[in-house]
Amino acid sequence: MSKTQVTAFYRFVMLDDYRELRQPLLAVMLEHEIKGTILLAEEGINGTVAGSGAAIDALLAWFNKDSRLSGLTPKLAWHDEPPFYRSKVKLKKEIVTLGVPGTDPTREVGTYVKPADWNALI
Repeated sequence: MSKTQVTAFYRFVMLDDYRELRQPLLAVMLEHEIKGTILLAEEGINGTVAGSGAAIDALLAWFNKDSRLSGLTPKLAWHDEPPFYRSKVKLKKEIVTLGVPGTDPTREVGTYVKPADWNALI
């Protein structure tokens, strides 16, 4: 039995046309039998999906055709069984719910903390 590649990704980037991206992105997922959920909002993209290695490569190639999404750094893992059963692309007000009107994570960011320094910070 072949393993399933599980891929998580996000990018904060202005996607004024995020509504128009939904159908083409869903078509890529369906064509390559990629299962999981991708969230699109004006502030960016967030998703966790799974499929064959070739399918995930095709999805990343589709992202790379759009300069706003090219170079996404996905987190990759392998799973013995497919973890998702549906392909979904959802439109959201925010990809990470802050509930603060006017917040723009593409412009307003905090201080980056290295993982090794996290415990000392808190």
